[in-house]
Amino acid sequence: MSGCGETIHCEGTIEGKPLNRQAAVAKAPRIVDAKVQSEGFRANRAARRNVLVEDYVELIADLLGEGMEARQVDIAARLGVSQPTVAKMLARLANEGLVTQKPYRGVFLTPAGDALAADARRRHGIVEAFLAALGISADNVRIDAEGIEHYAGEETLAAFERALNAGLQAFMMADRAKRGG
Repeated sequence: MSGCGETIHCEGTIEGKPLNRQAAVAKAPRIVDAKVQSEGFRANRAARRNVLVEDYVELIADLLGEGMEARQVDIAARLGVSQPTVAKMLARLANEGLVTQKPYRGVFLTPAGDALAADARRRHGIVEAFLAALGISADNVRIDAEGIEHYAGEETLAAFERALNAGLQAFMMADRAKRGG
């Protein structure tokens, strides 16, 4: 991609297709078809419902993966919530078949919980790598990836991976050097 500046106007190519963001934005209708618009809102609501579930199973998997126990007190401290909040969510996760709890032993993921955690980690890793390649600070990468990972669809994540594989980080470094940054 070449010719991208600080403004919305950006020309070049992506995958051999001409890119003119200013023209694309100008041509986009302000109001899209009701079915198309409602599908976007429906997908967003579904993602919001799953955010906490994904955060919990991902954290539990991380704790267990580090050889630690996933205890309510640890989960509460890492998520910045109270233990009663964690207890309620763990009950929900157990009802959904994602975790099991053993008295005095903590929380464990079921195979379904493991699969969900692995998928959440995969999405998280793609988003972190993409943001880092853009030159975002490590602190902001960590913070922003926590939100974006839940809302980016598979098509978007695949595009992030294609950009990374096509040398996005090298492009951004060259662009920063060219601009004196």
